[in-house]
Amino acid sequence: MRIISGIYGRRRFDVPSTFSARPTTDFAKENIFNVISNHIDFEGLDALDLFAGTGSISFELLSRECRSVTAVEKNNAHASFIAKVAKELKTESLHLIRGDVFRYLHSAPAKSFDFIFADPPYALKELPEVPGLVFERDLLRDGGVFVMEHPKTNDFSGLPYFYQHRVYGSVNFSIFIKEEEKRDA
Repeated sequence: MRIISGIYGRRRFDVPSTFSARPTTDFAKENIFNVISNHIDFEGLDALDLFAGTGSISFELLSRECRSVTAVEKNNAHASFIAKVAKELKTESLHLIRGDVFRYLHSAPAKSFDFIFADPPYALKELPEVPGLVFERDLLRDGGVFVMEHPKTNDFSGLPYFYQHRVYGSVNFSIFIKEEEKRDA
């Protein structure tokens, strides 16, 4: 696992070979972050990483100087790895939640985020429900960006805030941007 850019850029961490998590490839991660950077500046943002896996996205966000990153991961070995890397990086900006993403989404505290990334296991039957839950729970702030990694069989283009679909190799992303609501002066 490699951090692409930012204050921890080019740092590498060896992911145990026993992990079942499928980290987002460097090629896909670099390209999706380039697209997102056209819409938001990560510095000072609050981010949420759902299905954090190895923590690759969480650490990329921290490296790009997000104020805080909440990582939700159910697998105890993966969560322990994320905690270990956070300790190595000496960061206190990572908030690790060891638990089920759907339980988190249904009972999340009244907090919203500037950026949300979700990379559920492709075989997860509830995968299509994730964007709806994010929007129903109002987890994305006005002006925020939500990125969903998914297999090519999913089409989220009919959902609110859908911006575009991107493909990098075999990796598919749907990008949602919650436009800021216009307020009467």
